[in-house]
Amino acid sequence: MSDSFAITIAFLVVTALVGAFARRRARDRCLLSFSDDAVVLETADDVISGTLTVENTGLELVYPSVRTNSDGHQEASYLLYKFEYSSIHALARFHADLTAAGKTARERELRQTYHPTMLRRLRRQTWNTLKTVRDSVLELVDSILSATKRVTPARAVLTAQDKYVSKMKRDLAGSIGTAFEPLMEKYIGHRVVVEVIKGEGVLQLSGVLKDYTADFVELLDVNYRTTDEQAGRNADVVISRRHAVVRHLGE
Repeated sequence: MSDSFAITIAFLVVTALVGAFARRRARDRCLLSFSDDAVVLETADDVISGTLTVENTGLELVYPSVRTNSDGHQEASYLLYKFEYSSIHALARFHADLTAAGKTARERELRQTYHPTMLRRLRRQTWNTLKTVRDSVLELVDSILSATKRVTPARAVLTAQDKYVSKMKRDLAGSIGTAFEPLMEKYIGHRVVVEVIKGEGVLQLSGVLKDYTADFVELLDVNYRTTDEQAGRNADVVISRRHAVVRHLGE
């Protein structure tokens, strides 16, 4: 009984530590790229401006100044939770709205992204390799645990920990990110044309493909507008893959 209790406690501790670390890292890379910058968020129902903060459970836009809503309540920020990400159409980071430090950082980001160096490509290839082997590693863990439960005296204890093992694997998988996407991967750092469903029509955007995740695609150096009445302005955008696809190589 004491051995079983010790194994249970060990599983709980390991699962909690791994889960906490993985969840903290599990923030969407495309959204995180705009963190601390002034952005415009387009959702299915609204257009909201503010300074972006990204957490593993969602995002926050801090308004430039406190505003009062129609009910007389003061509002200083807007929170969008991760389960609401499906309502996102796009986030736009307009260059004119950036601080001097933000503009400098953004120019450096564009230089590093556009036709990246061999070292930068090697780093990305290494990360993609880790993502590719992730599924195989998790399958191997499943096989080992299944075999152990069948042939060892500890099978009853291991069976009892199934839910903790499954939770730990989900956390690890989520922290590594989306699977390798070969159709888009070869165009990272190149100018591409993206087709975006906007309203009743399809909009084409040309920009430098910086990154993609399971939910979003990130473009730099785009002429963009949030409403039809506005003139296009220089911006970087993160667009929901629910509404957009990379359609053409643009150079």
